[in-house]
Amino acid sequence: MAQPQMPASRNWRFEIDIEGIGWLTIDTPKAPVNTLSREAIVELDRFVERFEELIASGELIGVVLQSAKDSGFIAGADVTEFDDMSDPGVLAAALGRAHALMHRIEALKAPMVATIHGFCLGGGLELALACRYRIAVNDDKTRVGFPEVNLGIFPGFGGTGRSIRRAGPVDAMQIMLTGRMVKASAAKRMGLVDKLVRHRDGLRWAGRQAVLAKSASREAPWTKRMMAWDPIRSYVAGRMRTEASKKARPEHYPAPFALIDLFEKSGDDWKAMSAGEPTGFVPLMANDTARNLRRVFFLSEGLKKQGVRGVDKPVFRRVHVIGAGVMGGDIAAWCALRGMGVTLQDLDMERIAQALVRAKKLFSKRLKSKTEIDNAVARLEADPTGKGLARADVVIEAVVEKLEIKHKIFVEAEARTRPGAILATNTSSIELERIAEGLVNPSRLIGLHFFNPVAQLPLVEVIRSKFNTDLDIARGASFALAIGKSPVVVKSAPGFLVNRVLMPYMLGAVQRVEAGASKEQIDAAAVAFGMPMGPIELMDTVGLDVGRAVAEELGSKVPSEGQFMRLIAENKLGRKTGEGFYKWVDGKPVKGEVPPHADLAGFGRELVHPLVETAINATAEGVVASDDLADIGVILGTGFAPFLGGPLQARKHGRA
Repeated sequence: MAQPQMPASRNWRFEIDIEGIGWLTIDTPKAPVNTLSREAIVELDRFVERFEELIASGELIGVVLQSAKDSGFIAGADVTEFDDMSDPGVLAAALGRAHALMHRIEALKAPMVATIHGFCLGGGLELALACRYRIAVNDDKTRVGFPEVNLGIFPGFGGTGRSIRRAGPVDAMQIMLTGRMVKASAAKRMGLVDKLVRHRDGLRWAGRQAVLAKSASREAPWTKRMMAWDPIRSYVAGRMRTEASKKARPEHYPAPFALIDLFEKSGDDWKAMSAGEPTGFVPLMANDTARNLRRVFFLSEGLKKQGVRGVDKPVFRRVHVIGAGVMGGDIAAWCALRGMGVTLQDLDMERIAQALVRAKKLFSKRLKSKTEIDNAVARLEADPTGKGLARADVVIEAVVEKLEIKHKIFVEAEARTRPGAILATNTSSIELERIAEGLVNPSRLIGLHFFNPVAQLPLVEVIRSKFNTDLDIARGASFALAIGKSPVVVKSAPGFLVNRVLMPYMLGAVQRVEAGASKEQIDAAAVAFGMPMGPIELMDTVGLDVGRAVAEELGSKVPSEGQFMRLIAENKLGRKTGEGFYKWVDGKPVKGEVPPHADLAGFGRELVHPLVETAINATAEGVVASDDLADIGVILGTGFAPFLGGPLQARKHGRA
């Protein structure tokens, strides 16, 4: 049939079928995901104006909004434009245009239906919420949420009020405050999605049916909405602030608290809440926290572009891990969780059995169904004799930091593995050149240094020795990406990057404790500065024995007497033994009162000073290739305050 004349567009395609249903497809050019750039919003506004005309003439009975990308619906606004929009005048005008567009979509005289697969995030979800009805594919790939808080802002296209209108204040505020993405089934339970289909192929038919039936979303029931009514709302807002304060300080991360303020003021009127967004959003976008979090976002995304590309991209199916201790066992469990077949080797079944128990706990926590858990358990095999070596695509050694033991392991592994398999050590500090001595082909050995706890910390240092080629390291980075980790390439040097910067920080704190300082005050000061945990708690988490071994490998001075060495002698090694500097109960340290301090954050800055100085020195020596890689490596490996942008960025701006 003849198509009506439509506006020119780079981001959208449109056609009307014989029934008068319009099919609007977003396809961001030259990009793996769809984003709502300023250009896309301007173009969409022109389309909506044309829709109004076609609806009035009777040519158009409704519109189905869909995505041409396999990756999903819309991943949000175009973050690359955020720096240009930090000017308050420019941003306020852009928000005004976006709000007006969402109102026009909402006010269309015919239904507009959003059909969702894959990612529907941020501005993409705000656009979907402005539509009259939302249909999503009910599979593991579909994810719905508002990740804006991770960039130091909150939803700004009217999504605050519209999400509360559909999901109620508690559910809507929770996903906005946490940045958590939810599956399609959870989104439907909340009211963010109206209908589910099993497969992407079913979206078109379901969208057509929704237009013909003039389907419309329902508001959240009054039992949910009442949590935003007076006087309950002030109490709810207070509870939200308390919970948010447990995870972030308002001076470090103001966005969650600004959102709560907006809710407390206008949460009982979804239109007023949406209209109030720019007042809080504009100053957030321009502050240091948001700028630094954007930088961290781009650096993290940059890590995903490493590895082998194209037809030579390796496929990893089987992993063999040698060493079933805390690190080895947890690396094996993580690889199995990510879908790899894993064999786990140690001296006897008793050691392996403990790792298998921990692995099942991880699977039970991360996976939903019994079938998924059972499948993960089946992918992780005990292998005390090392039969899995011959089949492995990747071999990871994670035994004690003793050079002679590592030598023996890799000489045997080289002889028993196929030539193309990656040989990797999880050593935390020993140079690879020393470990590779005695290998026929020392270039096969790379470092894959994971961090404890493996399931929580995203960084893997990919260690490069003088023997390795670019391809060797790219294959290591590809493996890290394949198991959902973030690889940072580091030169083989004592302590590499993260442990090198951590040791002077942690040992300096230990020396203060030895001199009589309060460990609770030291840890509280580091947290007040912006660290996720204090250096004494971190030493307990890493393990006092590991801390000593790394310190000695780095040539750092370790006191021969005092509490630190006494605890090691008594096998009080920290979290893994139930006691170190702290006693540990149910995986958490038991802490006493924190003595008062006139400037706790300032004290924290003083504590962190050795870490910052060492990071600067390591970068200058070429341990990593750039300041950017040093910053993202230290953030991902130590939890260094993301709102400061990393240690080098913080020093550059006089904040560390």
